[in-house]
Amino acid sequence: MDDGLLTPQARDRLTTVCRTAAGDSLRSLTYFNRFDYEQVYLREDLRQDADLSSFIGNEWHDFKTTQDAYRGSELGDYRYTIRVFDNGYLVRITTEDTGVFVTTDGITMQDFEALSAAVTEVLGNWMVDE
Repeated sequence: MDDGLLTPQARDRLTTVCRTAAGDSLRSLTYFNRFDYEQVYLREDLRQDADLSSFIGNEWHDFKTTQDAYRGSELGDYRYTIRVFDNGYLVRITTEDTGVFVTTDGITMQDFEALSAAVTEVLGNWMVDE
């Protein structure tokens, strides 16, 4: 569903921070909340045929389950999830109310850390601005 959950400025900001962290390895970027989603970026060499609604349902549910399961553990607070696939990676970064999943080609752990930090800051700033 691409019904304008984000302003053009917010889409540009999110795309910029993800492109900065992942470079040309960035495949796609999708913003979501519990009820809706918006694909913000899709690299031009990829087809737009993924079932994003299924991804969103899974990622939202899994975020809540993971957050609850590890709350209070010696590992500390949950920060983000990396999923590894044959053709790339999916990184889920979420707050209590919104989230982003980013797909990439191979990047380093430091790139994942930078991506997570940048997206978390952007999402956090939106919450303060609202």
